[in-house]
Amino acid sequence: MPTHSRALTESERAWLRSRSYLRENRLELDRAAADQFPELQRVAGSALLARREWLPTDPFPLHDIALRGRFDQPEIPAPLPRSSAMPLREDGSPYETYSAAVRGIAAPTVFENRPTYRLSHADLAGGDPVLEFGVGHYFDSVDVGEAAAHEFAVAHRDGVVQPGVRTAITDPCDLRQRPANLAISTLTIRRDTRTGEREFLLHWRDPRKTGHAGGLYQVVPVGVFQPSGYAAWNTDNDFSLWHNMIREFAEELGGADEDHGSEKAPIDYGSWDFAKRIDREIGTGSIEAYCLGLGVDPTSFATDLLTAVVIDGPVFDELFGDIPADNDEGRVLELQPFTVEHVRRLRSEHPMQAAGAAALGLAITGLR
Repeated sequence: MPTHSRALTESERAWLRSRSYLRENRLELDRAAADQFPELQRVAGSALLARREWLPTDPFPLHDIALRGRFDQPEIPAPLPRSSAMPLREDGSPYETYSAAVRGIAAPTVFENRPTYRLSHADLAGGDPVLEFGVGHYFDSVDVGEAAAHEFAVAHRDGVVQPGVRTAITDPCDLRQRPANLAISTLTIRRDTRTGEREFLLHWRDPRKTGHAGGLYQVVPVGVFQPSGYAAWNTDNDFSLWHNMIREFAEELGGADEDHGSEKAPIDYGSWDFAKRIDREIGTGSIEAYCLGLGVDPTSFATDLLTAVVIDGPVFDELFGDIPADNDEGRVLELQPFTVEHVRRLRSEHPMQAAGAAALGLAITGLR
């Protein structure tokens, strides 16, 4: 629990206890939340929810996805009611938004309302896969998704449903009902060029370091699809799933700084050595990037594009030979065998985020 310069109100302390309950019981809550939407598909036997058009029959090349953006006219989302999870301040007034409560009571080290690409439409199952985006902000997911998760945790614990954000969203996969930031969850696979054996990376999210999905396992790297900085030129320059993934590879597995200097000038991906090397290997087939599908977390409504990147051993070792085990959000585990038996055991015996479990389930059956 964070240290405060003032005494918290009883309402604020209760809010913190509910957030702890949400973190400590996340798997149980995910299963219960998914059961509320029997009409939606469950992705690869996980709790992740999806529409039919979000799930391709087989993995396909990531670069086949067409991106469309409308950034000239910011979208005005449909108004949602105030969350029932809002605690009260010292003067008795409720916090205006869930992000304001987080900032005032339990702010993590980095908590910025950065610009994002807001997902407005997705079709990945047809012959011409497409994702469409407008303008969004990071706190959109906090004010809606985290508030909805908090409301559900309280209702599940106490057995009383209070009207709020969650009750107003009848279909979390309906992108017209809520603002949806997109995270790109990437399963990274090392392929031995001599034997053909494959291994993959897994990330454990330390609950002492992160307020989101603490104690759970997840694929790596994962990052919100967003411009690299606030400067206006980044919106168009960074509008690429692949470039976003390259930045996350550099940061989470390569130990690079998140500040790419893009407040002073746009990132020149063509002259960045790391990006050039990855693009060159994509061209030779030593790196393969696939789209697996798209899904929504049943508790927090977090929306994830599920991807897999397969890297030949010599290239993997050169790019990521010394992966830092500890990072800002947890620990990267040693390479795991990418076999049906091991993946099944991990999914059944270890607490995993819904998106990670879904990505592993789709990849182990779809990537031959």
